[in-house]
Amino acid sequence: MDKSALKDLHVLIDHVGPLRPGEYVFREGDPFNVIAAVRAGTVKTSLLSRDGDEQVLGFHLPGEVIGLNAIDGERYPCDAIALDTVMLCQFSFPQIATLATRLPNLQKHLFKLMSRDIGSVSLYTGNRSADERMAAFLISLSRRLAARGFSPRHFQLTMPRTDIANYLRQAPETVSRVLRRFERDGLVRIKLRDVEIIDMDRLETMALTVLRY
Repeated sequence: MDKSALKDLHVLIDHVGPLRPGEYVFREGDPFNVIAAVRAGTVKTSLLSRDGDEQVLGFHLPGEVIGLNAIDGERYPCDAIALDTVMLCQFSFPQIATLATRLPNLQKHLFKLMSRDIGSVSLYTGNRSADERMAAFLISLSRRLAARGFSPRHFQLTMPRTDIANYLRQAPETVSRVLRRFERDGLVRIKLRDVEIIDMDRLETMALTVLRY
């Protein structure tokens, strides 16, 4: 977008944060009025069942947008929770939607974000092995971080292992066992939350059944 368009967009931004670990960006059922881009930190989206069981829907990294799935129902359909210290840029959706009608590039980008949000929902629900799901999770994180200028090979798992297990529809002990096996096989090196991908090619090959490219 040109400088004039960026100026129009900039005036809509409301800087929010820092949010501390466990604080809510929004809660399920809250009226929808803003979408938010993560500036720093990681945000988890999740749902609680009637029995109080949590289902993790996703993890949102710096540069990614949350709240787009609330457009249709005009209420947020899930919780969004800070996993570490989080900074956000919030945009009034009615204002940004109006602006998008006269900025084709902005409208196109919003459509792309919505499409990406829809397409990522069901990746880990198929009949895939624990190894394939974990490989896909690590490769997905690697690609998303690389697209934002971060290292594709060395990064932190800012989310707890229990949340990763929930997201991948696995038991926590399965996640720990798979990561130990990956490390033993020379695919990754792990120290606490730090992950270094050693053999990207093998990990990508394993992930293909889930990511499909």
